[in-house]
Amino acid sequence: MATRKKRSERRADLVEAARRAMIQHGPGGVLLNQVAEEAGLTSGAVLYHYPDLSDLLLEANQAGMERFYAERMRRIDGLTDPVEKLVVTIRSGLPVDADDADVRLLCELGGSAGRNRVYAALLTTLFDRQVSMYQTILEQGAARGVFTLATDSQTIGRNLVALEDAYGYRIVARHPTLDAAEAEELILSYARQATACSLEIAP
Repeated sequence: MATRKKRSERRADLVEAARRAMIQHGPGGVLLNQVAEEAGLTSGAVLYHYPDLSDLLLEANQAGMERFYAERMRRIDGLTDPVEKLVVTIRSGLPVDADDADVRLLCELGGSAGRNRVYAALLTTLFDRQVSMYQTILEQGAARGVFTLATDSQTIGRNLVALEDAYGYRIVARHPTLDAAEAEELILSYARQATACSLEIAP
């Protein structure tokens, strides 16, 4: 006998359904019935949990973005080697493949940011948090004598995040000769120049 889902589980399902709807229809063009269809529910059931559709879409966007900051921070938590921290952080900032839903949604948001101040603010905050994440790693490495920074940590951090964004977009746009492994190596090539470090770690 099927059990009824808890309210928190239903809301989590709706967040995922909203993300799928935004990828398919664009963040600025999602309708209530489209989210309901993705969730396998009626529009009324969606409104029961989220009376304002914009609140659901905002939560869905925030949930997708956490992968690129909070989850990356968890990945390097406990690592002590600045080289390993930097390489792991770079690797985790790229799409898994061309169908990576989180990156596809970020690309959709980027296209809507010029028309939507809320989306623009979300993306700006994410960018700044990622830059700060890189700055901490770079400055720790420099303090230990592992890195010799070619310029200030903010500039390097901004360039690293910008490279992630650019290559991530090209991967989900299905560039025929660019995949995650190639993009990772291209970003690492810049990071090696910026840190004067080979950035070699065990597989």
